[in-house]
Amino acid sequence: MIADAVAAVIVLVSTAYAALAGADFGGGIWDLLAGSAERGAAPRARIDESIAPVWESNHVWLIIALVVLWTGFPAAFAAIFTTLFIPLSVAALGIVLRGSGFAFRSQVRSLRWQAAMGGVFALSSLLTPFFMGTVIGSVVTGRVSVHGDPAGAWVNPTSLLTGALFVAVSAYLAAVYLTVDSERAGEHGLRRYFTRRALAAGVLSGILAAVTMAVLHSSAPRVFTNLTTGRALPLVVVSVLAGAAVLVLLPLGRTRLARPLAAVAVAAVVFGWAVAQYPLLIPPHLTIGAAAAPAATEATELVVVGIIVVLVVPSFVLLFRLAQRGTLREPET
Repeated sequence: MIADAVAAVIVLVSTAYAALAGADFGGGIWDLLAGSAERGAAPRARIDESIAPVWESNHVWLIIALVVLWTGFPAAFAAIFTTLFIPLSVAALGIVLRGSGFAFRSQVRSLRWQAAMGGVFALSSLLTPFFMGTVIGSVVTGRVSVHGDPAGAWVNPTSLLTGALFVAVSAYLAAVYLTVDSERAGEHGLRRYFTRRALAAGVLSGILAAVTMAVLHSSAPRVFTNLTTGRALPLVVVSVLAGAAVLVLLPLGRTRLARPLAAVAVAAVVFGWAVAQYPLLIPPHLTIGAAAAPAATEATELVVVGIIVVLVVPSFVLLFRLAQRGTLREPET
């Protein structure tokens, strides 16, 4: 069914945003936790160098996901943005402030303003994934409708736990990616620094995932059943195994597979949620078919997405290759 294909596009694009932009937000979280200006200088320099070439471009995936949701499933878009305008507004504000803080920190000369802009960048990197997580938690638990409660929809245990899980996973991804980048740059002290943080964030993510799963037993029993004993269970297993493999490989210094395995662990979680919830777009009643726009609109969307794949994906591949080679690094003055 064409509506299912459009929904699959949203899942795929959301996965790309989670695996790429999620790590960028995580970099801001480690920036926040790096300590004083002197003690945190080296980790912050590594964070800046790793995310500077790509942080702005990664928001392309969020834009695509929102536009496809808006045009492909207008009823779902209206329900989500009506009920959850508070967390969505805070998340959007965080994206804007984060970009402003990161851009201005490298331009201002005063140490006081550098610290202020760094604080804006770091704090907004914490806010955005948290509030995006509360949005997903609200959708999963069936609290979203055009006439839903704007406060109660996201202020509940499942939504808040999901928000915390998003923060922990973002920190985990960033620490893994920064470990790999440090190893590639020959910064062995920073490799050990970020390895310890990747292990801590990975363990915390596993604990929060288990607690959130337990809460889903009562708040979203259908999703819980599909994740634990149903059709989404294989994806949960893949996520657990990939995440555990990363935690084993990093202390051994085997960083080559760590980055893709970390991305697989996160992607499996997103896919698992989608499979567990299918065919519902917004539980408990709104299905993908019922929320879909006219077939002509859906077909046009798929054509546009195909054009985007041809134009954008190769550009991203080139961007990341150049970034990994250090070609995009600013020359030292």
